Amino acid sequence: MTREKSYQAARGTQDILPEEQPYWRYIEGAASEVSRRYGYQRIDTPLFEDTALFSRSAGEYTDIVQKEMYTFDDRGGNSLTLKPEGTPAVCRAYLQHGMANLPQPVRLYYISPIFRYDRPQAGRYRQHYQFGAEAIGEGDPILDAEVIAMAWHFYKTLGLNDITLQLNSIGCRACRPGYLAALADYYAAYTARLCPDCRTRLEKNTLRLLDCKQPACQEIAQAAPRYADHLCPACDEHFTSLQKYLKLLGIPFQLNHRLVRGLDYYTRTVFEVQPREEGGQSTLGGGGRYDDLIEELGGKPTPAIGFAAGIERIILNLKKAGVSVPAPPAPRVFIACLGEAARDEGLRLAARLREAGVSAVAAAGNKSLKAQLRQANSLGTPFAVIIGEDEVKAGTAVLRDMAAATQESLPLGELPRRLAV
Repeated sequence: MTREKSYQAARGTQDILPEEQPYWRYIEGAASEVSRRYGYQRIDTPLFEDTALFSRSAGEYTDIVQKEMYTFDDRGGNSLTLKPEGTPAVCRAYLQHGMANLPQPVRLYYISPIFRYDRPQAGRYRQHYQFGAEAIGEGDPILDAEVIAMAWHFYKTLGLNDITLQLNSIGCRACRPGYLAALADYYAAYTARLCPDCRTRLEKNTLRLLDCKQPACQEIAQAAPRYADHLCPACDEHFTSLQKYLKLLGIPFQLNHRLVRGLDYYTRTVFEVQPREEGGQSTLGGGGRYDDLIEELGGKPTPAIGFAAGIERIILNLKKAGVSVPAPPAPRVFIACLGEAARDEGLRLAARLREAGVSAVAAAGNKSLKAQLRQANSLGTPFAVIIGEDEVKAGTAVLRDMAAATQESLPLGELPRRLAV
């Protein structure tokens, strides 16, 4: 006899069960509120896009493109990819819908699933969720400070206080070639000690050498040339101004010359928010400028900056920090019924209560009154309505206050008014 297969969620994915939902609603509510306060409007883009959108924007030799994208051909032979990050899709929408004609910068935010084929670990899933914000159409460093302040405000609003802001500048097209040459010269002496990925990066994507998480490569990176020493005058002025604005806002930061982020489109400002104890291995979120990306995708030169925060990683840190989140409200009333006629009356009452805006759960099955009231207790409903044969005949119901253990008989038509909040 063949044993039936036991189906499970795919590796690297998870079911978000009802008991976990309060964390998600708490974070989504904070994201929406901080976005409102900073003047950002919501945008939702498709879960899959043209593969070239991501390979062109992220960089051909990044880990995302080389190892992590979920790519497939549809029935029309088009190569499509499940969204591995949010920024390119928002930029595509900005171009497609003519948002360059709107007052600039255009401020947008999203909450979206993201797909990356990566090694699952605590707080990191192959399907995970991000809150992200993008400000497109302005190169002023005061906008960099705004986006960073928005991210900082978001984490603080959630109750994550023991965090650090890591900050760096990785320059622009004008100063990057000189820095990459200096970096390649430095790493040439360490080729034999580099991990296989970094040997490829040395030839194909030099800047990513600083981003490697292998201990031996991290040790080499400690003494690598600092980008701050190779910035052109414009980038140096931009970075100096940003630091001034952050100090004016009272946002503490640490300069981190190894911070480059994992995508090729970043320019000038890059930043990460990390838990103080664990550092970059458990980054809560980050972002930076991408002043060349819109042009790379076929638009006019358009400066922009954004950030993204991983929701699963935030939940992990909320639990570690012991932050309590609001529980969802229980149904206001449970309707217990005894007998078929009472069940019919209970069904009608539940409908009337819901139409009046009162959340109500009606009993199902043929449980005893004791079992039904036990269910009401387990749901946390503050009130129970009891309908039996006598109540049906009289057109009444018993309203029971579950906490006070008191009850009274009322006409059925009176209940929606009495139970309305």
